Amino acid sequence: MSNSLFRKKTVNSVLTEAEHSASGQMMKILGVRDLTSLGIAAIIGAGIFSTIGRASFNGGPAVSLLFVFTAIACVFTALSYAQFASTVPVSGSAYTYAYVAFGEIFAWIIGWSLILEYAVSNMVVAISWSEYFTGMLAGFGVSFPGWLSTDYGSAARAYEAVQQSAASATDAQRTLAAAYEAAPSLGSLKVIMDLPAGLITALITALVYIGIKESRNASNALVVLKLAVIALVIGAGVFYIKPANWTPFAPNGVGGVLSGVASVFFAFIGFDSISTTAEECRNPQRDLPRAMIYCLVICTVLYVLITLVLTGMVNYKELGVDDPLAYVFQKVGVDAMAGIISVSAVVAITSALLAYQLGQPRIWMTMSRDGLLWPIFSSIHPKYRTPWFSTIVTGLLVALPSLFLDMQFFIDLTSVGTFFAFIMVCGGILYLDAKGISAQSKFKVPYVNGKYLIGLGLIGVVAWGLSGGWLFSSMAEKPLLYVFYLTWTVLSVLAFQRSFSLLPVLGILTNLYLMTELGLSNWLIFVVWLVIGLVLYFSYGYRKSKLAKSGTIIS
Repeated sequence: MSNSLFRKKTVNSVLTEAEHSASGQMMKILGVRDLTSLGIAAIIGAGIFSTIGRASFNGGPAVSLLFVFTAIACVFTALSYAQFASTVPVSGSAYTYAYVAFGEIFAWIIGWSLILEYAVSNMVVAISWSEYFTGMLAGFGVSFPGWLSTDYGSAARAYEAVQQSAASATDAQRTLAAAYEAAPSLGSLKVIMDLPAGLITALITALVYIGIKESRNASNALVVLKLAVIALVIGAGVFYIKPANWTPFAPNGVGGVLSGVASVFFAFIGFDSISTTAEECRNPQRDLPRAMIYCLVICTVLYVLITLVLTGMVNYKELGVDDPLAYVFQKVGVDAMAGIISVSAVVAITSALLAYQLGQPRIWMTMSRDGLLWPIFSSIHPKYRTPWFSTIVTGLLVALPSLFLDMQFFIDLTSVGTFFAFIMVCGGILYLDAKGISAQSKFKVPYVNGKYLIGLGLIGVVAWGLSGGWLFSSMAEKPLLYVFYLTWTVLSVLAFQRSFSLLPVLGILTNLYLMTELGLSNWLIFVVWLVIGLVLYFSYGYRKSKLAKSGTIIS
């Protein structure tokens, strides 16, 4: 059984299967501009319009440096994704890459993690869209019922807080408490849901169902609008910056900055969604790598500028809101600009929803094509040439939870599985190099010999930690650092033996370090999701896998 769990696919078999499968009927219309636009649509969504405020609230202006650090980690990962995309240009993203590099069980775990990533990311985006939508209506004098635009948990907690101490309650808590009181009751249960979040998800799912061409055109138009709004915010906001707001730069220290890792990293995930459209690209081996790098560089610059503008316009303590871009202009008295941002954000955030709703069905489709999920998940609509059933399931999986659960829960849930997928992709490049498969890659991660550098880096960090007296105390506070340093030690030894490429190893280490900054609840929820996935795999996928039926085991 152990051998069959690690049965692998070859690059040639993956390409052949994709060519002869039903998904081979999909329309090949995407170029590098479309792919870059899709990446920007996925990355610049709720991250820049919403979660960036939460991160700044905890870390202050120094969060701009956290964006840079996280972007560096993503660059290492994006280079690895780019090489895989040029080698195996099919729709499975990291799932397919893991199937080639590590075997079926790892492929399943990554695929299952990606399903979680895309689903919960879109839930956050949908909830953020709802916040801006109701804010936009309020700007036009239309009052949307509060009990139809929030989640039950947030409203109930706010009501309890107001009951305990009305004087110390915030305006936001009073608003939510009022919504709780106004909500109709069904027996002893209050009827509270975020209706706009569910409805926009349903509308976007319908668009994705209709076709890739329509989705591409909508995405491109929305991205142009989104970039125009961001340029407007930066251009207008610089005139209201007060340098005093940048002091202190890191008011809560390194811990405060790193507490925003989940929110900041959430803001970056999405460049991998480009690879899910590989089978709809005109020239995937050339265009996918370029698009990944282009969109990541563009988005990093914009994130840093936006963070500096927001924290310069108002004190970081005021940014714990779900609509920070509109809020800062209201705070400085430019209500017209706040209104423009609210209206534009409603449209612009929609593009992020579109990007993720495009990506997830194609993961389902690829897993089904390999026999790990039921055949209907890879069924292609005869007219629209889209994975119709997977698209419907994706819509339901996103819309229903977004009606009832709060944003922070989803932000925390997203990161663990995504970090794990990124580590697998970076590690997969080391496998491609070791097996000589990299010779087939049209794009390669630039090779920097890490034979000595990886080990010397470890020695330097350990020496610094011992001399500063923080090494063991930090490991006691965050036990996952033991895993981090153990992994670094193993990689140092293997790098010395096999002259590993430095950049993929840096991708592994930076993603693993960021994982150590996540809370225990993140890990517990991910483990539960993983257990559910493994039960599904062993009850169906393990037996129905096409490799199982063919008896193929490649080491």
